[in-house]
Amino acid sequence: MEFWTTKLAGVLLMPPLGLLLLAALGLLMARRWRRLGLGITALSVASLWLLSTPMVGSNLMALVEPRQTPDVNVLKNAQAIVVLGGGTYFDAPEYGGDTVGSVTLERLRWGARLHRETGLPVLVTGGLPFGNATSEAAQMKDALARDFQVPVKWLEERSDNTLESALFSREILTQDGVTRIALVTHASHMRRAHRVYEQAGFTVLDAPTAFSNRGPTTALSFLPNAHGLLQSRIFCHETLGLGWYHVRRMLHVKD
Repeated sequence: MEFWTTKLAGVLLMPPLGLLLLAALGLLMARRWRRLGLGITALSVASLWLLSTPMVGSNLMALVEPRQTPDVNVLKNAQAIVVLGGGTYFDAPEYGGDTVGSVTLERLRWGARLHRETGLPVLVTGGLPFGNATSEAAQMKDALARDFQVPVKWLEERSDNTLESALFSREILTQDGVTRIALVTHASHMRRAHRVYEQAGFTVLDAPTAFSNRGPTTALSFLPNAHGLLQSRIFCHETLGLGWYHVRRMLHVKD
């Protein structure tokens, strides 16, 4: 229940839906308070325009992504590689059922290369957040074995979010004395994942992948498109996620 509640809250708060609802509210308010209502609607539409531009989206992504790329020589000091799941490609016709989604696949590619260059064992983590036929972790294990010829030593199949992933992975890895990990996830997700895994008791070595492509600035950078909106949405998702984990931690401390 908590999973779907937080997902729904995120959808309502993040663009584009949050701003569209605010614009609609402004139009309703304009019936009685014309200037205020139209002002809210105009501000909502302008904000949606700006957040949909590649210029704004790419600069927001720069705020959440690490400034440095990972150093493999540093990552060799870890005891294990932990690869976070990032979604499922449901009912994939060419694969005969559910398999890893594109986001997860990007993480697996980097995790596979790190395994080859460091020789470290691999844990994959991801449960059944959307009612998958198989866990994300099981899909990841299959993809690593078939497509990258990389063995998986541990599977964490119970988690529905990053916080649960960290806690359940801790239960598994501490049985083998593993507390220092190379954590593989998207660059945009790295800061939040690092903090959560560190709070779970790990020493975390960042191993981000899939940095956003900022490219040259042109006139098209100021025109809205789907990619610009996606980047802004990712920024909002990560910022809200960090804030939510902070609130949860404060409430837990008070309890």
